[in-house]
Amino acid sequence: MKKTVNWFQNNSKPDLILMDIQLEDGLCFELFENLNIKIPVIFTTAFDEFTLKAFKVNSIDYLLKPVNPAELKNALDKYKALHKPQPLNFEAILEKLQPKTKERFLIRIGDHYRSVPVTSIRCFYIRERCNFLFADTGKSYPIDQSLDKIEHMLERTKFFRVNRNFIVQFNAIQDIIAYSSSRLKIIVYCWSDPEEILVSRDRVSDFKAWMDR
Repeated sequence: MKKTVNWFQNNSKPDLILMDIQLEDGLCFELFENLNIKIPVIFTTAFDEFTLKAFKVNSIDYLLKPVNPAELKNALDKYKALHKPQPLNFEAILEKLQPKTKERFLIRIGDHYRSVPVTSIRCFYIRERCNFLFADTGKSYPIDQSLDKIEHMLERTKFFRVNRNFIVQFNAIQDIIAYSSSRLKIIVYCWSDPEEILVSRDRVSDFKAWMDR
């Protein structure tokens, strides 16, 4: 019994245990009670008086000695059938790994609140340390989230952080103009603000790839 306890305490857990019920210094059931073993077991014994107790501790089968090879094979087949690994659902795994994207933003207009769908937002921007969304209505609304946080809330195929101050939506881009020093200027539909939307030099390559996907 002590040797078995030491083995379980100092080794990795096996997938299956084949164990004689009567050990040198006691019955094996004490092991399962003291160590809280949850591993499937095939018991072997010369006696049939422990059948009921065996099936209370994760027993796959109960084989009487001398062990019949055919019965042992059946017990192993039973274990394999019960513990057959399930095929991985890669689509489900990938879906769980994908960050959850935001679908709407709540804005406040005076004493009223309005929920704006992401599909209606043409860009997000910073102005004097305040964050805004620019909607397809041609109006801007203040929002609580920072652009750094918003960037991770959006679907990357539809929105791109062109510089520190702007995130633009793909379908909102009316025109792209070659600018000085290898930079690009973006024209967003209905954007009449005097501030130009420029793609940072270090993001031009990624922006072109995003547009050309």
